[in-house]
Amino acid sequence: MTNSWRFSTLADRHRALGSALEDWSGMGTAWSYDGDPMAEYMAIRTKAGLMDVSGLKKVHITGHGASHVIERATTRNMEKLMPGRSVYATMLNDAGKFVDDCVIYRTGPNAFMVVHGSGQGFEQLTMAASGRDVSVRFDDNLHDLSLQGPLAVDYLAKHVPGIRDLAYFSQMQTSLFGKPAMISRTGYTGERGYELFVRGQDAPMIWDRILEEGAEMGIIPCRFTTLDLLRTESYLLFFPYDNSEMYPFENEGPGDTLWELGLDFTVSPGKVGFRGAEEHYRLKGRERFKIWGLKLEGVNVPGNGAPVFKDGKQVGVVTQAMHSPLNNHTVAIARIPVDCANDSTKLVVNCATHGEIAAVTSPMPFYDIEKKRRTAKG
Repeated sequence: MTNSWRFSTLADRHRALGSALEDWSGMGTAWSYDGDPMAEYMAIRTKAGLMDVSGLKKVHITGHGASHVIERATTRNMEKLMPGRSVYATMLNDAGKFVDDCVIYRTGPNAFMVVHGSGQGFEQLTMAASGRDVSVRFDDNLHDLSLQGPLAVDYLAKHVPGIRDLAYFSQMQTSLFGKPAMISRTGYTGERGYELFVRGQDAPMIWDRILEEGAEMGIIPCRFTTLDLLRTESYLLFFPYDNSEMYPFENEGPGDTLWELGLDFTVSPGKVGFRGAEEHYRLKGRERFKIWGLKLEGVNVPGNGAPVFKDGKQVGVVTQAMHSPLNNHTVAIARIPVDCANDSTKLVVNCATHGEIAAVTSPMPFYDIEKKRRTAKG
């Protein structure tokens, strides 16, 4: 564990499961456990799994100017977001390039919580808050336990009245095991799931009790990197691992447009005035590449950074790949040329371990294309 200045109260639980608590975004995070990550993937796809995602940064913005700050810093229209609801958003720099994504929770008329990863989210918010009547507070006591999978609602229904009625991207202020909690119907897996925002002092008890009581339902603890298997199937990007910060352009600095990443849907229709808006709209149709899907032959999984070839010439790179025995496919997220971003181009991935792997381009997501699982009711 290096350079960590943030600490989960679940660190001892992770160590007991075999984690060395690798650093992510300043927090020692359970990137690895003893045991088989595929068993964790299968649990979340077919039953449920519990993850500690407290390394996500939680920022409270409150006060008269709170909505104005978020309007400036993010791509979403806050007048459309009512208390009790949340929305996925992105943040850009002045050049119209992606610097972070986030989920915005409106908890009251003048109160929001923004949860973001390892990008520049906090810096964006504080910059937009300058001169405004707001308070911006980073909250590391608030822990985030993610209970994901089709049986998550069945478990929580035993303890939380009304949980079955909680709509996708909604949250409720409630209690869990007699402790205060905000439960949000969000996640990063492509499954129906819930994020449990609880105090650090309550997190160990809640973690232990869910795993103890949920064992008979097949609920197991899951490492952070199991998300890579899930997100690849479900077209969920992970900054900076799919971005030019990791795979730089030859003659320019890092920074991808929303058009290139396929995240242009995060801009509320007609919205202007957010940071980078003018450049964002100007850059439409000027994509240098596209984030796109690959379906690969066989079961061998290429490593991150594996080069992608067309007619013997390297044209792209794999950013994340996985094989699913459940869905019987090997798939990848890749950065490829715009003219290959279709449903039929034949390519070859050159894997350092397994050699050449034939591939064909494919739109994403690969799994639950209509997103019926994550949005299911009842």
